[in-house]
Amino acid sequence: MVTAVVLVAPAPLPPEVRSGFAALARSRPSTSLAFLSLAEPPLTRELSRLADLGTERIHLVTTGAQAASGRSWVRRVAAHWLREHGGPELLLAPEALTEPDANRLAALLAAPARAVTGREAGLTSAAWEDVPAHRHQVFVCQGVRCLARGADVVVADLYAGLESAGLGDDDVLVTVTGCQFPCSHAPLLSVQPDDVWYGDLDGQTVASIVTDHLSRPEPPTDGPSVVHRLPRRRPGGRV
Repeated sequence: MVTAVVLVAPAPLPPEVRSGFAALARSRPSTSLAFLSLAEPPLTRELSRLADLGTERIHLVTTGAQAASGRSWVRRVAAHWLREHGGPELLLAPEALTEPDANRLAALLAAPARAVTGREAGLTSAAWEDVPAHRHQVFVCQGVRCLARGADVVVADLYAGLESAGLGDDDVLVTVTGCQFPCSHAPLLSVQPDDVWYGDLDGQTVASIVTDHLSRPEPPTDGPSVVHRLPRRRPGGRV
């Protein structure tokens, strides 16, 4: 039987963590890395690729720091794909792989797995009909210059900071975008409806944005994060 293993990360991984899981995948035959959101390749595309190669059984292993909470979504997305495409037998490992450990992965693959049948919950729900009541929406640029200067880390740091602060989608809605301009301040993000822009971001700055801006009802007027507010230009190019 032709089998494959897909390490599935629910969210983008910090570069050093992604490198570790990518190296683990390369070290094993027929093993690859896929994502549920905000990173390439998406799980559904990877499943289609493997099905086109004639793969008959695919082991799914939820991967990364958010793996434990993401297992239900891996199951939902895999079931959705199975309903639409049919094909290979899909098996979900019984536990998450939080670190790129080859021995731990081997143990998970040897343990009894849960079959994805296609009868699992779908991608829609009555609970997801309403627009979230968020105060802030954060647009994180993922344009060419921003990604080249570490915007993938900005997304990971932002999600980690919001989780630590107890802020969910009903508080802060995060949206990844293409180029926003001004590229010279990459990596950057903007907070709406406050029309506040932050550039030259790093982990410390992202943490201060969560604390000093996103955790409060009104935008800050001073403090460390405001140093990164970008000037608004008037017509004619004047600041």
